[in-house]
Parts: sequence; C-alpha cells; structure tokens
Amino acid sequence: MKVFRILTSSGSIPLIKGQIQYLQQQGVEMIICSGQPGLSDTEDPVLERARYVHIKHLVRPISIKNDMKALFELIRTIRCEKPDIVHVNTPKASLLGMVAAWLCGVKHRVYTVTGLRFETATGFFRWLLITMERITCACATKVIPEGDGVANTLRRDRITHKPLQKLHNGNINGIDTSYFNPTLYSEDEKKELRDSLAIKGVDIVFTFVGRIVKSKGIEDLIRIYKRLTEQIEQPIKLLLVGDFETYLDPISPEVMDYIKQCTHIKCVGWQNDIRPYLAISDLFIFPSYREGFPNVLLQAASMKLPIASYSVNGADEIIQNNITGYILPVKDEHALEDAIRNYLVLSDAQRIEMGFTARRLVEQKFQNIDVWKATLAMYNEQLNNDVK
Repeated sequence: MKVFRILTSSGSIPLIKGQIQYLQQQGVEMIICSGQPGLSDTEDPVLERARYVHIKHLVRPISIKNDMKALFELIRTIRCEKPDIVHVNTPKASLLGMVAAWLCGVKHRVYTVTGLRFETATGFFRWLLITMERITCACATKVIPEGDGVANTLRRDRITHKPLQKLHNGNINGIDTSYFNPTLYSEDEKKELRDSLAIKGVDIVFTFVGRIVKSKGIEDLIRIYKRLTEQIEQPIKLLLVGDFETYLDPISPEVMDYIKQCTHIKCVGWQNDIRPYLAISDLFIFPSYREGFPNVLLQAASMKLPIASYSVNGADEIIQNNITGYILPVKDEHALEDAIRNYLVLSDAQRIEMGFTARRLVEQKFQNIDVWKATLAMYNEQLNNDVK
C-alpha cells in the first residue's frame, strides 16, 4: 500500500508524530508531501524515515499564481508516484491535494477535516472558504471529521452530504501520555523554571499555548486578566507560549503594548517542548474562537491541568464541564471570567482532583496507538473495498 500524505507546511508534520513510523512498520509506504518551509534533509527525524516531497509553491496564504503552480506540481508528483491513497488534512493542502488526486484518477481520496476557517470569517471571504470546503469534500471519496463538533458544522452548513464518521474517539493523532506526563518533572526542576520567569511559589499561573493572534481569543484573555488582577488579591501570572503573528489576524496595538508592558505577563515565544511550561501551570486557558479538535487541550489535560475553554469544536469531547474544567460559549468573555473566578475559590484538593480526572479521561480515550490502529484499519478498508 502506498499512501501520499499532503500537508500545507512541513511545520505540520509533527502533528502526526509516531503515526508515520507505525504505519510504515505495518507495511504502508508513506510519502510525506508539504509546502514551505521545505525539509532539506530527507532523513530529518520528524519524517520517521518516510520519503519526503517538497511542493515549492504550496503556501498558506491564498495566492492564485502560487496555488495554480502548486496544483500542477502535485499533479506531476501524483502521476509519478501513483499512490493507492491520497490523504490530506490541512486547509490549502486539502483543497489542492484533493483536486489533484481527482484529476489524476486516484481511486481513494481521504480528507480529514480539522479546523474550519470559515467559522470566524465574514462576507465574501466566508463564502470563498465555504466554497473551497465544498469543493474539497466533493473531490474526496471519504470525508473524516476530526471530531463530532466538526461533523455537526459540516452538516449544519451543508458542506457535504457524504457519510461522516470520526476515527476512534476523534483527533488526528491521539496523544502519548507517557511523554505528556507531569511526573517527569521534579519539584526542583519546576522551581528552577519558575524562578527564571520570576514566578514566585505563591503565584497562580494561568497558561495559554498557541499562536498569539486575535482568533485565538488573546484579546479576550488579556481583558479578563486585567480585570482579575485589578479586582482580586491573589497573585496571578499569565504565561503565553507561542509566537506573535503580525501578517495574519494580528492582535491590536493596544493589547500588544499591554502585554509588553505588564511585568506579570510572561511571553516565552515558540517552544519545541511545551511540557515544562504546562508542568508549572495551575490552569490552562483556551479562549480560541475556532478549532477542529485542539491537540493542546489533550496535552494540557494529560499534564493534569484543569482547563477553561470556549466551546469550540472538540472542547466538549475533551473537557467534562465542572469536572475536569469549564466550557463556555464562544466569545463570552464574561462567562469565561466567571469560570476562572470559580476555579480560584476551589480548594487545593479540588484543583488536584480536576487535574487527575482530566488525565484519566485522556488515558482512557485518546491514546495515540489507538488512533494509529484506527487509521491503518481505515486504509485497509479502502483497499478491501476494491477486492469486493
């Protein structure tokens, strides 16, 4: 079996870490294809010994010129490789990959639908994004929603009428709970990191991990944090883990200035390993406006963190409201603030119990090996249908 896996950016390859190697061990020839930035070394560990093809003109922003060039690059590559299955799962790669595979007559074209960008768009741009999703689904022979929330959105907005069934319990790759394990960090290691960030032992640490952009709810988070620090006596630090993006959906200059000037907000930028920062945190806050099935919520829960999140797709499949965290209506920052206040009045024992329960749920439902097995079974099912 030869599977051609297409992603928009090589930066997305770690999202399926471990899966590539597992599938190859089961006899699947994996060819990983992505756009910029390309991987110059085909033995890069992130590829897990799979072959890599770089599509030079496959870029995230919409560009008719680049997109057409990328489409022809994909067509040439698919015709050369002759894969049994083409599998896509990031927006730009999904559209171009499914169209190219359809034009090349690939029999099995799998589209895993993750985040839906049109949910936060308006006007013509929303119409354009919806149209792109409809074309992608029309060109696919199998559409897999990453979670129930994504499936509901696809049906509600009439994106596709094809059967929709998530793999296993949802999520594209599952999680390695032995890797995201808070017991890996000693108290001395955590104290050293807290000291380096000027976080005192009595401080409560709220943490956000992700791109620092408007659609991730950063402006909501900063307004909430500002009100809390002005109205309560408990010492609170806010830890932001991720890059500021100024070319797509940037936060306002006023919010940016406040973040830079506030000494109690700690910005550590992009981190290859977020576990140490989760290990020193007390509450994970996720005010994103749009998601598919957020990996970072699985990671935080696996690190025994209670979570306060907007009710984006996937959140209610990971968080048990008032048991492992809080789920609030999207963009209702006052409801999110009330939930955070509720957390602050909990006893230490109650907070610890929330975290233990969160990890236990992840262990039971989202182990990565189970997702990998479900992916392999789906591939085999596609080819077995040919035999029938």
